Amino acid sequence: MIRGRVLRAAVAGLVVAGLLPAGLSTSSAAPATTTNTTATAAPLSGPAGDKAAKPYMGWSSYSMQVFNPNGSSWITADQLIKQSDAMHAKLQPYGYNYLNIDAGWNDGIDAYGRPTPSKKLYPNGLQAVFDHIHANGQKVGLYAIPGVSKSVIDAKLPIYGAPGCTTADLPVQPLQKADYWGIGYRLDFSKPCAQKYIDSIADLFGSWGLDFLKFDSVTPGSGISDLSLDARDDVKAWSQALARHKIWFELSWALDINYADTWKQYANGWRIDWDVECYCTGTALTAWPNINRLFPKLAEWWRHAGPGGWNDLDSLDVGNGSMDGMTKDERRTAATLWAVSAAPMSIGNDMTNLDSYGLSLLTNPEVIAVDQAGRPAHPVSTKSNRQVWFALNADNSYTVALFNLGQTDADMTVNFADLGLNGAAKVRDLWARKDVGTYASSYTASQVPIHGARLFKVTPQKNSAISVNDDDLRVTYDGAWQRNNNYEVPAVSQALTVGVTDSKTAAAKTLDLPTRTVQVNNNDPGIVYTGNWNYSSGRGLGDYQDDVQWTETNGDAFSYQFVGTGVDYVTETDPGQGDVDIYIDGQLKQTVSTYLDPSQGHNKPQQVVYSVSDLPNGSHTIRAVKKSGQFMLLDKLNIRQESLLNPDTAAFDKNAPADVNVTLGRDPGELDGIANAGKDLVKGTDYTVNGNVVTIGKAYLATLPVGNAALDVRFRGDYRDDIHATKDDGASVSLTFTGTRVDWSTALAPDQGDADVYVDGKLVQRVNLHNDVRVTNRTVFSATGLKNGQHVLKIVKVNGDVLRNDAIRYTIAK
Repeated sequence: MIRGRVLRAAVAGLVVAGLLPAGLSTSSAAPATTTNTTATAAPLSGPAGDKAAKPYMGWSSYSMQVFNPNGSSWITADQLIKQSDAMHAKLQPYGYNYLNIDAGWNDGIDAYGRPTPSKKLYPNGLQAVFDHIHANGQKVGLYAIPGVSKSVIDAKLPIYGAPGCTTADLPVQPLQKADYWGIGYRLDFSKPCAQKYIDSIADLFGSWGLDFLKFDSVTPGSGISDLSLDARDDVKAWSQALARHKIWFELSWALDINYADTWKQYANGWRIDWDVECYCTGTALTAWPNINRLFPKLAEWWRHAGPGGWNDLDSLDVGNGSMDGMTKDERRTAATLWAVSAAPMSIGNDMTNLDSYGLSLLTNPEVIAVDQAGRPAHPVSTKSNRQVWFALNADNSYTVALFNLGQTDADMTVNFADLGLNGAAKVRDLWARKDVGTYASSYTASQVPIHGARLFKVTPQKNSAISVNDDDLRVTYDGAWQRNNNYEVPAVSQALTVGVTDSKTAAAKTLDLPTRTVQVNNNDPGIVYTGNWNYSSGRGLGDYQDDVQWTETNGDAFSYQFVGTGVDYVTETDPGQGDVDIYIDGQLKQTVSTYLDPSQGHNKPQQVVYSVSDLPNGSHTIRAVKKSGQFMLLDKLNIRQESLLNPDTAAFDKNAPADVNVTLGRDPGELDGIANAGKDLVKGTDYTVNGNVVTIGKAYLATLPVGNAALDVRFRGDYRDDIHATKDDGASVSLTFTGTRVDWSTALAPDQGDADVYVDGKLVQRVNLHNDVRVTNRTVFSATGLKNGQHVLKIVKVNGDVLRNDAIRYTIAK
């Protein structure tokens, strides 16, 4: 990662040189070496307008620039014309039509401080290259970064179209750094001259016929999210300036998700992570870890993409196996991930040298159709390295991808219920372009290879019911809504530990009963490791359960989703370790040190290096990313949870048997079941429920062996553990569907009131959602016997403090 930053800074330095008046030195500009709360009403309103209704497809020069020792050779006029012609012949028939020129295209400025193209790279002028690209029916893009160089400021040049303004008027005073590398200085947008300067450059670009602008080193993001650098004003200014010309505006890199609403408001796309390139000059374009690390990021970002603005995964480098740096299976997995994420399919290979397999990946029409449908997929769960991702399409079908991120080949199953589908479905393999059959409730793909993927279209059959979650992109919100923000109740389970003894046997003892802090060992299958992690056991150094997970690679990470109010990151400290970035619910909370001064010893096991205890009770995700040091280790996580059982421990003596009574901390209607070692107890026989009291029968308890028995008491939660909520009367939610029946399920709670339900514009029912206690996932409205066709369900808040939306289910006739 560090090497990549240095190389990127070197390339970006070529851009800044172009912003200096002729004859001035560039030395002064030398580069220096989220909770689940989401405002969903923010518009996707970037400057490209309808041009961004779908993710773009095309090519970027940057991967080849850093692959080739002479990177600038990849943005010469001759090279760009070759790439344009190759695209025209091989890829344009399939929708690829953007050709984007990355850093280094300019080498000076005009009399108004605006960039001018390099005469060396474009001896006949950049306009001639633009004209060739446009003549091929393609679109062309350029590169820029925030700020302005010191030399341009000092030159005091007039600003085109802005009498009285000069470049000396542009910067914030005293000067402040504007970008990650320290190349330029911040513009002061409280002064009209700053916006006029950006307008003048955008108008110049528009006169050239520019179609696309990549705006790099955008903060918060680009490795800096503490607001010590903040380019949001630059983003707004450029967006306004580009909108007059309908120029696509793409932000880079590793944008901070906490400001997603800003990116959605002003841009057409945003890079969600670091560069995909491995910076393996002359050897490879990318590497598997750079693909693998995108999965947890997309699990957070997917819901922010849609028509007008898209999650950018960087260049899709899968076109030539001799330079891509990945196996065939990994190349197909990358192409699958880009497609199901509705990410721009912008390739980075030399288009004059694509192999047959690469072309097959890039030109499969059914896979391209998935990307262009603009329906970002999301995971059923990220709690394992074998993941099912899906998206519900407008035609009632599902796009389903199976990703094997593990270390062995594996059979992988998609359960239709996990998609929200109750009924049979026809399955089509999109990579193979053939139907594989109709299945009642699930489909299993055999032997999905290591780092491999499968991609399917799952089409529900007659009389199937489809549940649409509150955060599905087919759901439309009007007014001020937000996701979760502690209005949700997730499904949760708690162990009732029963100490079983037999007083006739003197030696019979139970183990110490556990507390409510749950210890999660490093090898728990729910922990998702991203990157090149290793497992070590039997170390004899005092580790919890005598094992750890460890990595040596900066950028590698682990994540774990939990329900509770707090979490501890427990590891050893050691002289060979360094800093770790800790994220809670996608937000960077702290950079912690796991370093141990050698004077204090070789290592200290089971050290709590990060702890938080004041989280709202609910579903959260901790993510830790290696930042420095030789090693990063995970020993265990401590999860703190509110107790839902009183008491949460009990004793049973076989020689004096008695029922065990436990009081529930939630409404008894929320009890989903009780299990022992994965087998459900039988309600009414093994246990009974009377009000808030659960009684475990002595007859069942007598069957348990002596020792501690952990009975898993399960409580249900909101559908998929989340909701959308609004406090504004008149705010509404709607869904367009095709079917003959529709049901609305949501929470009942003391803070809720009435909601009006409309079907096809007609008020059908006023629903009361008030309840003395908070309960989940109750069907509160149904409409049956609808004419088979398209309908619109709309729900409007009437009164009460809050309206929650959880799930809408509709039944299809065919």
